Amino acid sequence: MTTADAQMSALHDRLTAHLPAAARAWLGHALAEAEAGTPAWEARFAEAGRRCGSDDAAEAARVLLLHTARPDAATTTRLYTRGTADERRAVLNALPHVALAPYTGVALLEDALRTNDTRLVAAAVGPYAATHLDPHGWRHAVLKCLFTGVPAGAVEGLARRARGDAELARMLTDYAAERTAADRPVPEDLHRVLALTGEAEES
Repeated sequence: MTTADAQMSALHDRLTAHLPAAARAWLGHALAEAEAGTPAWEARFAEAGRRCGSDDAAEAARVLLLHTARPDAATTTRLYTRGTADERRAVLNALPHVALAPYTGVALLEDALRTNDTRLVAAAVGPYAATHLDPHGWRHAVLKCLFTGVPAGAVEGLARRARGDAELARMLTDYAAERTAADRPVPEDLHRVLALTGEAEES
């Protein structure tokens, strides 16, 4: 069993432990459709919100469906672009668990990072971004978190990727200067990220 499979198995166990009987039965049927590759699983993806109750449970169900169905890039993109905000977030969170060609999902991250929906932004800076966003895109993702108030802790691999990044330090320093000049508060997280770059003293 791969690490992704183990993670999804654990997610399935946590989810089913909290779902009522009817929702558990629905999930089992939906996952069977996804495993068989029947088109109906996409409808199950959309209806998870009203079948599973809470937003967290619906998101977990959608991630499991995506992992089980192993959709191609076109299907994954369609589910994202046509989906509600909750469905888009599920797609973003499922990217590390969907067997897409390397970097196929980056366009979806970039789309989410252009929004001001903090839940989408937070999902877009998760594990997939940590390994697939290039340095330029990743730095702007960090700044986007500061712009929108998404906690820096949401950025997967922050300490590793920020370490020694002089360009990120410059961008953070410029942003702090702009905020100060406009008599606006500098986000506390900015100082934390700046310190991680190792450039705090020079700035």
